[in-house]
Amino acid sequence: MQDQTTAGTLFGAMRANPPLVQCITNFVAMNIAANVMLAAGASPAMVHAEEEAAEFAAISAALTINIGTLSAEWLVGMLSAAQSARQAGRPWVLDPVAHYATAFRRRAVAQLLDLQPTVIRGNASEIIALAGGISHGQGVDSRDPVELAEQSARQLAERHGCVVAVTGVTDFVTDGHKARRIEGGSPLMPQVTALGCSLTCLVGAFVATAPDNPFDATAAALAVFAVAGEQAGTVADGPGSFSWRFLDALAALDAEALTAKARIMLA
Repeated sequence: MQDQTTAGTLFGAMRANPPLVQCITNFVAMNIAANVMLAAGASPAMVHAEEEAAEFAAISAALTINIGTLSAEWLVGMLSAAQSARQAGRPWVLDPVAHYATAFRRRAVAQLLDLQPTVIRGNASEIIALAGGISHGQGVDSRDPVELAEQSARQLAERHGCVVAVTGVTDFVTDGHKARRIEGGSPLMPQVTALGCSLTCLVGAFVATAPDNPFDATAAALAVFAVAGEQAGTVADGPGSFSWRFLDALAALDAEALTAKARIMLA
C-alpha cells in the first residue's frame, strides 16, 4: 500500500500548489493536453517559440518536450528550453514520438538526450527503438506490447541516468534499479488522440511537485491516468464520450480516491 499512499500524497501536494509546466507539445495535442492538465490541477503553458522558450523554461517548475509535429524551428526552441531547464535546476520530460521514423527525428532525439532528461515517456515501440532494439512501431502507433519493452526501459534508464516510463495496457516505470507496473485505464484510451501526449505533460506536473523523487512522481502520474481512465471507460459509449468523461473523472479524482483505487505493483 505504500506506493498507493505515496501517489495519493503527491497528487494532493500537486493540487495544493499547482505547478507551472511549460509544455512543448504537438499541434494535435495542445488542446487536450491543456485541458488534462487543468482538470488534474496543474497549470499548463504551451510555449514553444525559439524567441522565448529558454526564458520561459527558467521560470517554469518543469518542462515537457514532445516531438510529435517536429520542425527545424521548433527543435531550436526545444533544445534551448531543455538547456535552460538544466541550468535552472528544473526537471524536464522527453516524449520521443515516432523518433525512429525519419533521420530528422533520430538526430533531434539524440540532441535532446544529450541534455539529460529527467524522465523519458513513450510507448513500447518507441522505448525499444530508443534503446537500440528492433521495434514494430508504425508512425506514432506502437505495435509492441509493454512487457517486451521492459528490459529496454531498464537499459535506457541506466544509460541516461533517468526515469523511463512505458505506457500501454499495463504501464511500466523504472529508474534502472527499481520498477513498478501500474494497472488500470481503458481500451478506449488509444482511440482518443493525444492522450499519451497529455500524460507526458502530467508527468511534468508531478515531477515538478517532487523533483527529488522523479520515480515515485512518474508512477503517481501514471496511476492518476489509469484510475481516471478506468472510471471513464465504465460509463463511456465510445471514444467520443470517453474523451469528456475522462476529463470529468480527472477533475473529480482526489488524493483519497487515488490512494484507494491505484494499482501500483512491484516489477
